Amino acid sequence: MKTNPVYKRECMVSARSFRLALVLLVFNGILALVALLNMYSALAQVRLTAEVQYTGFLDLYMFVASLEFLMLILIMPALTAGSISGERERQTLDLMLTTCMTPADIVLGKLEAALGTMSLMVVSSLPILAMVFVYGGVAASDLILLVCCFFAAAVFMGSIGLCCSALFRRTTAATVAAYAVTAVLTAGTCGINYLVTYINQMRIGEYLASAEVGGGSGSLLYMLLLNPIATFSQVIGRLTASNQSWAQVGTWFGNKADNPLIGHWMGVSMVLQMTLAIVLVLWTVRSVERSNA
Repeated sequence: MKTNPVYKRECMVSARSFRLALVLLVFNGILALVALLNMYSALAQVRLTAEVQYTGFLDLYMFVASLEFLMLILIMPALTAGSISGERERQTLDLMLTTCMTPADIVLGKLEAALGTMSLMVVSSLPILAMVFVYGGVAASDLILLVCCFFAAAVFMGSIGLCCSALFRRTTAATVAAYAVTAVLTAGTCGINYLVTYINQMRIGEYLASAEVGGGSGSLLYMLLLNPIATFSQVIGRLTASNQSWAQVGTWFGNKADNPLIGHWMGVSMVLQMTLAIVLVLWTVRSVERSNA
């Protein structure tokens, strides 16, 4: 198989960097320390009460997974925001385009390199998540779904960074724009839904808002399909909601609707985010092609 030269170069640079090894050591060390302290506290409680509280082990799993996901959301835009703009600043993009590499090779190589770095960090922390398997409560399907959620969010956030990197000529501006878009997709969509829900409750009263007479955020709820944090919350919620966490999507904002879209929220949101990521990557490739024209 032909290896993408950009991906190969980025992997070689990362493998020779001491910073990546240090980040892996610090990150996994913190996760392991927190996990071991949590397990020690749970076992100490067992000695005192002779009762095993499985919720404590589930809390450990959710905490570690949430920390990893937060890291992914924050780091992926930074890894890709300087991909194209950085090459422009170093005046190496035109040189790369004069080789046999196509703009698609350059863009996909940069994205693959960023995904490889994030995958390394996620996979290296799986043994810490697997500590919960000793006591049960988390099925293998839950872990597979969590990894799929991580992958979809990483590709989506990475594509946003690539798009901003192609749009702006400076890495600083591209990074700021990437984090601004990320903030709008995460905190912004939730904030709009909460604001509309609050206005509706103030308008029709608390008792009417609890009924199906126009309360909640209405169709604005579906904005959360593009929110990776909302998708991750549903994935984690399967552990505490009897595999019916999709029902929480509507109740967050007082919506009572039950339809196929709500019923398959996790799958629909991941597919939608991956589709939008493909569109952004194609736009980035087209933008690099235009810059070479």
